[in-house]
Amino acid sequence: MGKKSRRKVKQVKEQMPFIARTFEGLPGECDLIALREMVPSATAGVTLKDSDRVVRLCSLLPGASAGIVRPDGEIWVGLQTNHNFGDVSRDLAHVIELGLETEPGNPIVMTDPRVGPRLQDILELSAPFEVTVHDGFDFWVEGTDPATSSGQATEEVSASLGAANESINPTVRLTGVDAAYWTEIGERRFLRWVMPHDESSLLNALARLRHRGEDALGDGIRLIGSFRAHGLLVPVWEMPADTEAADLEKPTAEFSTRLEETLADKTPLTAEERSARNGLANRQLTIR
Repeated sequence: MGKKSRRKVKQVKEQMPFIARTFEGLPGECDLIALREMVPSATAGVTLKDSDRVVRLCSLLPGASAGIVRPDGEIWVGLQTNHNFGDVSRDLAHVIELGLETEPGNPIVMTDPRVGPRLQDILELSAPFEVTVHDGFDFWVEGTDPATSSGQATEEVSASLGAANESINPTVRLTGVDAAYWTEIGERRFLRWVMPHDESSLLNALARLRHRGEDALGDGIRLIGSFRAHGLLVPVWEMPADTEAADLEKPTAEFSTRLEETLADKTPLTAEERSARNGLANRQLTIR
C-alpha cells in the first residue's frame, strides 16, 4: 500500500449555512436584533413548541455567559455573548437545548452546536414577543437571595451589580412604533430604530426622504447614518441633549407614515436622490 493510500482522510465538520437575516420569521425579529446588538439591559419571554419550560431571552447575563438555569427551572439565555459559531439563531437554540438538560441552579456550558434546529424551529411563532427594558441589571438576582455563607462574597455580588448598573447607558423603548430605542451615551442622545424592510428598498426610501428634507424627526433631530445588523438596517438619529424618549413618540409615528408611503414608490431614483443615497450608504456601519 502506497503512502498516499495510508493517509487518514480528514473529516470535514458539517457547518450551518450562512443566513443573512438571522432572526427572519421570528416574532419580534427587529427587537431581537436590538437586544442582541445595542440594548444594554432587557428581557423577553419566549414559548417553546414542545415543552412547558419557561425560557427568557436576556440581552446580557453575568460574564456574558451563554445562559443559566434558574433554581425554579426557568431557562435564561444570553444574547450578548462571547461565542458565535456562524448562525446566531442556531447558537441560541442550542443553548436552550442544553438548558433543558441542565440541573436547576447551574450555568449552561456552551458547546459547538453543529448543524441542528434554529430558533425558528423550536419556538412557538404565534406567541407575542414582549420586551421589558430594565434600568439596570438587578433582574440578575430577582427571586433569589444574593447573600451567601460569606459576607465577603455578598459584598462581591453587590459590587459587581453596582459596577454594571453604573456603566449602563439609559435606554427607553418607544411605544408607538416597533423596535425603536432612545438612548443616552455620555452627553449625547440617539434614537436607534431597527426596521424590517429590505435593505436596498429602505435605503432608497430614506434617500428620497432626505432629498425632500423629510428625514428628520423634528428640529435638531437629524438622521446621521445607520447600522447594518443581521440583514436589516438600523437608522440612527441624533437629537439635542434635552430630548426625552416621550418627545419622539409623535414624530416617529409621523415618520413611519411618510416612510411607508415612500417605500411604495418604485420609480428609479433621480440623480439628486442617488446622491443622497450614496451619502447615506457612506454613513453605514456593519455590526454583524
